[in-house]
Amino acid sequence: MILRCVAAIACAGSVVAAAQDSSTPAYPNRPVRIVTAEPGGGNELAARLVAQGLTGLLGQQVIVESRGGGSGAIAIQTVAKAPPDGYTLLVFSSGMWVVPLMKDVPWDALRDFAPVILIASAPNVLVIHPALPVKTVRDLIALAKASPGKLDYATGASGAAAHLSAELFKSMAHVNIVRIPYKGTGPGLNALMGGEVQLMFPAAGAVATHVKAGRLRALAVTSARPTSLAPGLPTMASAGLAGYEAVSSYGLFAPAKTPAAIVNLLYQESVRVLGTAVTRERFLNAGVETVGSSPEEFTSTMKSDINRWDKVIKGAGIHED
Repeated sequence: MILRCVAAIACAGSVVAAAQDSSTPAYPNRPVRIVTAEPGGGNELAARLVAQGLTGLLGQQVIVESRGGGSGAIAIQTVAKAPPDGYTLLVFSSGMWVVPLMKDVPWDALRDFAPVILIASAPNVLVIHPALPVKTVRDLIALAKASPGKLDYATGASGAAAHLSAELFKSMAHVNIVRIPYKGTGPGLNALMGGEVQLMFPAAGAVATHVKAGRLRALAVTSARPTSLAPGLPTMASAGLAGYEAVSSYGLFAPAKTPAAIVNLLYQESVRVLGTAVTRERFLNAGVETVGSSPEEFTSTMKSDINRWDKVIKGAGIHED
């Protein structure tokens, strides 16, 4: 669990008062809606856990509304066009600011939204077939350089986390490994365990049982820091690729031009939600770690992601499926 603590959390009443003038009702005085992508994924999980906690803290019902279709585009555009009054919010993954690097979309994550809090992140793990004669990331790099084009890596969808993680590895390690796409993480892992490919960068939560059973060998995690989701594993950065970082993130957003005091209130109360042991455990059980970055830190993370992935995506000629 990674939870960045704020130096001090002002009481909700003072923030609400700062957000309003004498002629405006206090916020919130009616239910708040969190819009997210289709049911069943990490976006909905993050939205529901945050909504449950905020309902008790804000004194109003916080409702989750799942909008499927177009890989979440409907949800994103719904909130981008909503009034900036704090009553329509968005929970979405880092795909919101990475996908526009791969195709034209009608939104700009930095222009159209006010980041509230980076809720959580999910690292990937570099795993290999156990028959591959390597024990470390440095060994793998040496083998790949000695046999250019001979090692294959599995991915699911083009532009998804497993794909981008592998392409970042290729770029930073200066190796030539070949992508073999599959219809999802499951088929890709089956191909890896069956020896059809030699390596993969799946989500940490998807491979723990396979690694424990010896069906796969884990070499490193893709997060900047070690993670309890893959205990004992080094980071890619410490294992030989300084500066390497690739995680899927989940954030809470308001429409652009939402008053700063409302954004601050939502951030402060969300920090309280993420600070509970129950919430942290539920995220960890889903293979995700709580974060809790401030609006300013979250914005900086988004900008850093956009800069890093723009170079990788352009260099590899990646387009979303």
